[in-house]
Amino acid sequence: MDIQWRKSSKSSGAEGNNCLELADHNGEILMRESDNPDVIIRTTRAKLRAFLGGAKEGEFDDLA
Repeated sequence: MDIQWRKSSKSSGAEGNNCLELADHNGEILMRESDNPDVIIRTTRAKLRAFLGGAKEGEFDDLA
């Protein structure tokens, strides 16, 4: 499976492995943690868009 993972330029850690990585693959959005790459979450563009909208509005700020 050839997946092109992307991570934020704001990723931290010595090797940049303190981050979430995203990929677009076969019409799905895939997400994984860089330090645990074998666990992959699959979602849709619509669900990711809804989540990111809430994050931009501060709905999850209390978790960070």
